[in-house]
Parts: sequence; structure tokens; C-alpha cells
Amino acid sequence: MSDDTWRENALCRQTDPEIYFPERGGSTRDAKETCLACEVRTSCLEYALDSGQNYGVWGGVNERELRRLHRARRAATKTA
Repeated sequence: MSDDTWRENALCRQTDPEIYFPERGGSTRDAKETCLACEVRTSCLEYALDSGQNYGVWGGVNERELRRLHRARRAATKTA
């Protein structure tokens, strides 16, 4: 999907945004379950990685997993 049009089809638009940004130590289970059923999950995750998002659940990935993906992407860029 081009640009931000994927957002229009994001399943998270139909849920409470609070579940995607839980308090420190809070559960991300509900957010991740919603993401797994979302048709634009891949576009969402790409957006998060491309725009440097570090907080919240994006494309079914929590903050720890997102940081790991950011590091892997930077490492791949350095070796390429």
C-alpha cells in the first residue's frame, strides 16, 4: 500500500489505543492478538521501522522486539 493509506485498513483503529502503549511491565498480549488478525500488519511494522518508532506495539511487535529489529536493520546496513 502506498504512503499511509494502510492506516485506513488498520484493525487497531477499531480498538482502544491504550492497549498498544501499555504501562511499563504491562501486557501487550491483546495488542499483539489484534495485530495478528490485521491485514496491514506488515505495512505497519515497516512504518515503525522506517520512522524510528521505539515505543508501543507496531505490526505485532512489542518494544523489545522492535529494538531488536532496529539493531538488526542497522547492522545489515553497515555490512551491505
